[in-house]
Amino acid sequence: MNAYTDSMIGHNGECVDIISPMSIDYYSFKALIEVVIAQNINIDLTEEASYHPRGMPLRKSADHQAQTKDDRDQLLHRKRNMKALLSWGLIATIFVLTSARRFDSAKVFRAKPHNEQEVSFMKHLFSTMQLHLWFPDSALHIVSQRVVDFHVSADQSKTVQTLMEQNSIQILFQNLQDDIEKQLDNGRNSTDQHSYTKYNEWHKISAWTARIAEENPKLVSRIQIGNTFEKRPIYLLKVGKGKDSTKAIFIDCGVHAREWISPAFCQWFLKEATRTYGKNQNMTNMLDNLNFYILPLANVDGYIWSWTQDRLWRKNRSNTSQSDCVGVDINRNFDIAWGTIDASSDPCEEIYCGTSAESEQETKAITAFIRSHLSSIKAYVSIHSYSQMLLYPYGYRFEKTPNHDELNEIAKGAAEAISSLYGTEYTYGASAVTIYPSSGCSDDWAYNQGIKYSFTFELRDKGKYGFLLPEHQIKPTCEEIMLAVKYLANYILSHTS
Repeated sequence: MNAYTDSMIGHNGECVDIISPMSIDYYSFKALIEVVIAQNINIDLTEEASYHPRGMPLRKSADHQAQTKDDRDQLLHRKRNMKALLSWGLIATIFVLTSARRFDSAKVFRAKPHNEQEVSFMKHLFSTMQLHLWFPDSALHIVSQRVVDFHVSADQSKTVQTLMEQNSIQILFQNLQDDIEKQLDNGRNSTDQHSYTKYNEWHKISAWTARIAEENPKLVSRIQIGNTFEKRPIYLLKVGKGKDSTKAIFIDCGVHAREWISPAFCQWFLKEATRTYGKNQNMTNMLDNLNFYILPLANVDGYIWSWTQDRLWRKNRSNTSQSDCVGVDINRNFDIAWGTIDASSDPCEEIYCGTSAESEQETKAITAFIRSHLSSIKAYVSIHSYSQMLLYPYGYRFEKTPNHDELNEIAKGAAEAISSLYGTEYTYGASAVTIYPSSGCSDDWAYNQGIKYSFTFELRDKGKYGFLLPEHQIKPTCEEIMLAVKYLANYILSHTS
């Protein structure tokens, strides 16, 4: 049994739930572990009471009616075995929880090199010290007059501050662990209830995908398009009234594990679609004439890891290289200029592009589905964070696409739609010149497949919170991005055949 198991087989072949960080909220589980440890794993398994491993009283079973000595002996034996199993399970889970990466006293800095000398100094610093970039994603893209966000461990923070005194350094996070714990407003919800204004663990999202399809059978259907490296299902939700031949927009979320606001938006989109169809004229017209293929969470394994082990984990969890380092950057794994620009062949790097193009199960699932629906998919959108940008091809080269001007006009209109609600300003432009050049990315791949309206949306914010955008910003972020998606959808309806 391991700490990720959600059930085990009890006596008489019955399936018994056990505790795991995958199945309940981390902090509730941690609290329960602490209680159990304090009581020296004194779980009441006497004949007078029976307890579910999650600590909830169960109704007395037929076992408690045992009258003969043999029955009582067998019952006692079973309970001793169960107590031993629970103890080992708790020990295994305690090991997983206590081994989770922490960021106590770590800091996140922002620097802005003003000349080439400062750029060279910063690049040298990143090559000699264990610094972790937030923005940009590679030291190659450190340039003059462009901000650089990076986090530094507690034991190196003073050294870095001293070395960079001349670089106008700013501290974004004084104690990264504290800020990680503050991201979830009012702490983590200990119930299994899904919420559109909270960040939801994978088991809640998975259950939600089934429920929303079941509750809206004429509008939503759930399709499993593949499995992750760790054999978890990858679910896609088709939203719309049209047949498969109807014009469609493909939207994926959660490609990078730590970007929690991304899957939150895909969930929000489903909420708006199902609750306003038939009531809102624009939404009704869209879903009567367009299908949306929504991938709520592309990187399931990495997302779970970001909840249970490393909040800042970016990649998936595959381990197919000869290295001890785990994970591939899915958004460097697509078959478009693969492995050429802003992609690493080192499995230990954040932007490791994999052993080959489309080597990853998640990439294969996305590309196989899109290829099989190319005749209907007219637009592609990949949702990421952070930096507040609307990007379009090319990312792997500086040349303009044949329809560059049209893409720019669409991005401009979408940015204006976003700012009309709360005044949030989004920058827009071709990826290579607007953010930085990169290869093997999904939007370039989709464009190369013939999907001429291909975009990447980098959501809030511009660095104050970075990847730790608080839950109270989920609603306004999703509301304004809905306006951008509607703008794009209406454009597709009126400008494509």
